[in-house]
Amino acid sequence: MSVDAVGTSRRGRGARRSMRQTRDVTMLPALKRGIPLTEPMSPEEIRRIDDASMDILENVGVVFRDDIALEDWRRVGADVRGETVHLDRALVRELIATIPETFTYHARNPANNLPFGKDHSIFIPMTGAPFLRDLDDVRRNPRLDDLANFHKLSHMLPAMHSSAHHIVEPCDHPISQRHLRITYSSMKHSDKTFMGMTTSPKNAEDVLDMAAILFGEDFLETHPVVTGNCNGNSPLVWDETMLGALRAFSRRNQPVLCSPFVLGGANTPASVAPTVAQLNAEALSALAYTQVIRKGAPAIYGHYLSTVSMKSGAPMAGTPEISLMNMMIGQMARFYGVPWRTSNTLGGSKTFDAQAGYESATTLMAVMMSGANYIWHSAGWNEAGMHCSMAKFVVDAEQCAMAYRMAQGINWDDFSEGLAAVRDVGSGGHYLGHPHTLENFQRAYFMPELFDNNSIEQWQADGGVEINERALGTVRAMLGEYQEPKLDAGVNEALLDYIARREKEIPAADALNQDH
Repeated sequence: MSVDAVGTSRRGRGARRSMRQTRDVTMLPALKRGIPLTEPMSPEEIRRIDDASMDILENVGVVFRDDIALEDWRRVGADVRGETVHLDRALVRELIATIPETFTYHARNPANNLPFGKDHSIFIPMTGAPFLRDLDDVRRNPRLDDLANFHKLSHMLPAMHSSAHHIVEPCDHPISQRHLRITYSSMKHSDKTFMGMTTSPKNAEDVLDMAAILFGEDFLETHPVVTGNCNGNSPLVWDETMLGALRAFSRRNQPVLCSPFVLGGANTPASVAPTVAQLNAEALSALAYTQVIRKGAPAIYGHYLSTVSMKSGAPMAGTPEISLMNMMIGQMARFYGVPWRTSNTLGGSKTFDAQAGYESATTLMAVMMSGANYIWHSAGWNEAGMHCSMAKFVVDAEQCAMAYRMAQGINWDDFSEGLAAVRDVGSGGHYLGHPHTLENFQRAYFMPELFDNNSIEQWQADGGVEINERALGTVRAMLGEYQEPKLDAGVNEALLDYIARREKEIPAADALNQDH
């Protein structure tokens, strides 16, 4: 080899090494699935679930503990008896038919806009943890700066498509005012799409007012930018708080997740198929209500799935029944032509251990094979959602990136070039130095950064560092490298002025703001 060739080869290796050492924080596009879905129900069984759910809606009914909702249902011809609404199946079908099957999420950075629905999916971090495991792996109450760190990580992790909202609860702020600072943190530290607090109707209205400051009121009228979540009280109850928040989002034409909260065997029958029939009825009742509020408003078929241990009463994750329910619910959502949400990487472990990995991986694989669109709780979840682990957060995100690669399907782009390499190398050779390998090694096979695949001798020589410690080191490095995507100065000032005004209007209290 000539001196020039040696120099070129070394420069090439140096460039590749430099490329590997530079962290790429560019968000992955919305996943466009390229693999078949797992669909365990036949068309006849789908219709059987549908008929059972419609029978529940017509003959058992759903309780709406909200005077406004009851009057809304009377206005459109539903059979309202006290707080119980009996919904004719023809009315339900007529209403849900106006829910958009697809739409585009708009972020403040247009490069992070996301096509959504049908074969497009997005990953969203976990939310709602009252505790965290921090950079010292200590379980403690979170503060606002801890939430900011999770929003920064969400911004930097390519597989995360959203900064969500209260990934952890900032306990250094009054509960009544907390939603304002949470929303501002979501907007300030990331330029991806985000979620909005629905902990009370007033809180939801504040979120939407802040979104209008960020994007413009007219923009909200025609562009989904923020997602709300409304949990039902299974069995078959929707309460005033959730319904008021749902109305706030639907009136402003923003997507809302209509999410029954399933504890299989406790608030649903102790059997998979009847549970799905009940859950389906609950979800349909809320989806239909969004269209009573505003025809054509985006809405997402939601749920939270767990089964209950009959030994302790504790919720369980990663069980085979949850996987089956995800697959069945995916089929039902596609039957109705609406996008759907599920939960991801769930687990009940108290630390980031093998149980956490197994449960999360089982859930993740079932979710990917089910074709979910809004894949929530995709990073950090542990201890049945009681804490968010900083270490698990980044490992989960890498797992989502691996699942993303798998779900894209087979890449045939370089098939001819790869076969040409077979002819070049022939029998008994190797491909390590072949031009095709050098050209494709970074994209041919996913190379995890947080898993150690070296020999035990190399691992020991490098200090014998286990996954939890490696992940925490990665978190520290990422936070050190973080660059804030600056808000427009005028918008930032307007947001802070809004927060200051609302914090004067809302009394500081350890209770949700329902009145101010």
